[in-house]
Amino acid sequence: MRIIVDSHEDLAWNMQTFGRDYTLSAAETRQLEVGALAPQVNGDTLLGWADYQRGGIAVIFATLFAAPLRRRAGEWDKNCYADMNHAHDLYRSQLDLYHRLVEEHADKFHMVTTVAGLNEVMDEWHKAEGESKPPVGLVILMEGAEGVRSPGELSEWWEGGVRLIGPAWAGTRFCGGTREPGELTREGYALLEAMSEYGFALDLSHMDEKAALQALDFYTGRIVATHANALSLLKDSHSNRHLSDRVIKGIIERDGVIGVVLANVFLQVGWKRGDARQLVTLDHVVAQIDYICQLAGDAKHVGIGTDFDGGFGLQSVPYEFDTIADLRKLEVRLSDKGYTPSDIDAIMGENWLTCLKQTLPVK
Repeated sequence: MRIIVDSHEDLAWNMQTFGRDYTLSAAETRQLEVGALAPQVNGDTLLGWADYQRGGIAVIFATLFAAPLRRRAGEWDKNCYADMNHAHDLYRSQLDLYHRLVEEHADKFHMVTTVAGLNEVMDEWHKAEGESKPPVGLVILMEGAEGVRSPGELSEWWEGGVRLIGPAWAGTRFCGGTREPGELTREGYALLEAMSEYGFALDLSHMDEKAALQALDFYTGRIVATHANALSLLKDSHSNRHLSDRVIKGIIERDGVIGVVLANVFLQVGWKRGDARQLVTLDHVVAQIDYICQLAGDAKHVGIGTDFDGGFGLQSVPYEFDTIADLRKLEVRLSDKGYTPSDIDAIMGENWLTCLKQTLPVK
């Protein structure tokens, strides 16, 4: 089975907000949530451990995420911060939650902080046979950096296992973000300088274009976009959430990887929750992948960053999907598009694995 890496899943946010248990299958969670709040406000889950196994999803970038109070979605949205101290506490509680998850379910999840740890997870997957079920590796990504109260605090997050940081979700004190444009601030430059000293990868997802271009010029460490799509294929979109060609080319030039998002609103302009799922297909996903490959001239700089369960669910993804396991369907579509087996290996997982091996500490 081909190995798949998903570079963005908001597991802890869902676990805290809705009490979801990702040791269960997606089908089991859906059954438990019949008539509950979660499917009403977030959609039916697409994720579960049995689905990771069926799909060959060996590694996940698992996020620490909380929104500012000004972007609160409703009374149910309890993971929202009032200030950086509150953000710190929320993010810390999510990091602790991941540590408990891997401690209590060591047969199912391993936290990946080093190349040695990554290799251990991959060895389990490569030697898996028959009924054996290898653990899924979790690489911790901080989405929005308001939880970092000062650059000196980065040691705390590094020791806790965080390996990637995205300075923005909405705008932060570090830079402009989604729907809130702005450049890198003085605090933003200080954060990036300190991040590079530790070896964090910088995630440009959600950063305003001005800030992203400044970061590409300034940051000396690894630069990626874990979950973002190409603006050029989203004509008439006025969102600064998507990546301009200048940013995409900048990531490619820095030998980075871009994870394509599988949310319908990121694949077709004007689609909204409640519209027919059939209006968006796997072909829209392949088009995003192919666009980045054409800009790069190869298949080495794109991967999958589903963002599944990140504010949307089954009702808001291409209709061919039922769970994360259906990522396998992309293989046939990419082959039909003319991509070679080695290209498909790269897109589905090897590009992210290579990036991690070049970024994580050895041991």
